Amino acid sequence: MSPNMGSTYTEHARMWDCSSVQEYNEKYFEEVEKMKDDVRGLIAQLMDPLAMLELIDAIQRLGLEYHFKREIKCTLDSVHEHTNANRFQYGELHAATLRFRLLRQHGYYEMPQDVFCKFTDDSGNFMSAVEDDVKGLLSLYEASFHGFEGETIMDKARVLSIAHLRRKKDDISSPVLAWKIEHALEMPIHWRPNRLEAMWFMEVYKDDPGMNPTLLKLAKLDYNLVQSIHREELSQLARWWSELGLGTSMTFSRDNLLEHYLWNVTMVFEPQYKAFREMTTKMTCVITLIDDVYDKLGSLNELELLTHLIDRWDVTRADELPLTMRTCFQALYNITNEIGCWVLKERGIEVHPYLQKAWADQCKAYLVEANWCYKGLKPSVQDYLSNAVRSVGGFIVLLCCFFITTDDLTKDKLECISRIPSVMQCSTLIGRLNNDLHLLNSAFIRCHKLKCKHACAVRIGCWR
Repeated sequence: MSPNMGSTYTEHARMWDCSSVQEYNEKYFEEVEKMKDDVRGLIAQLMDPLAMLELIDAIQRLGLEYHFKREIKCTLDSVHEHTNANRFQYGELHAATLRFRLLRQHGYYEMPQDVFCKFTDDSGNFMSAVEDDVKGLLSLYEASFHGFEGETIMDKARVLSIAHLRRKKDDISSPVLAWKIEHALEMPIHWRPNRLEAMWFMEVYKDDPGMNPTLLKLAKLDYNLVQSIHREELSQLARWWSELGLGTSMTFSRDNLLEHYLWNVTMVFEPQYKAFREMTTKMTCVITLIDDVYDKLGSLNELELLTHLIDRWDVTRADELPLTMRTCFQALYNITNEIGCWVLKERGIEVHPYLQKAWADQCKAYLVEANWCYKGLKPSVQDYLSNAVRSVGGFIVLLCCFFITTDDLTKDKLECISRIPSVMQCSTLIGRLNNDLHLLNSAFIRCHKLKCKHACAVRIGCWR
């Protein structure tokens, strides 16, 4: 990213101010509410199970699910209940697979893979008739990504659907179906970010024979309203970043504010989670900043002092640090306290000690990598990974997400999450391995000429 990106953000903030967002939102709010009532009425009127499922699927792909969570749950509860009672028969492949995908997606994990047995022969292979049902194959492909480990029918479903969709995609007469197949083979719905999928699907849905004009109009208006909120949030964050001077004066560090905000929008885009996006974006920006301090800026003695101060949470001795490191430490200290105070006010529980310990553990992991580099040591893969799962920064991010999004925080839950359960261990390890794979790409290394002097050298050396 350009080192002048901070000034670009500031200019963007002037172009889109709070008053324009508020005016835009108020102008269309009543229209949105009316259309939401119309869609609720449509959901209530539908009696055909397949039509209900297709409407829910369209609502989700248009990015409108958060408006109709209660209606969707009631509908799927009914579908699930009637399915168990064998009141609804899903003889067509498309209907059966769409039902399976939506129910699994919404937590009805007891929905068995055996529902597809009617489409398989005595050997457990899918019947040849399935190969000619292109719409059904597309639904089967999407459903296969909701299979569990060991579900062999779902594994076979994915292999079969991919092979036949690739073979048939150029011979599809329906443009809409052809677009959906090409889009799906690039990446399944289950893996796609909601906002990007909604933007793409609106363009396809307008030409769909089953398109509902009210639903499409609501999707477009809602998309613009939510985008206006996101733009204002980004403007405010850019102002924060600029006022700290972190985007311009810290030339050694990556200026990734926009990327960090987009990560958080991808995780949680709904307007009501403004605090989540704001605070986690700030936290991830500071994590990157501190990572670069250890990786590119400080001497070993300076890094040892910084680690000691963070471990003791002692801001009174910050003047012993060089000015740049002092500014970075102050940013870390402030955003951590900001999040802790917000959680105390909104959730009524003290989380400062947990955040402080997470920072101390992470900076100690940074210091271990710095020591390896300064002393010319090459750790074993096991030693490296044991340390790297902490240095990647995932634990702090996950803690923040948990604190900000959990309404009923309790002492027991805090103690449980602070012990770093296996799901957190695995997710942070995946993040580290993905990061290292990117780093080890020779083109990436040549492009950046290995300007980082600590962690990158250790990571590259460890894997060679």
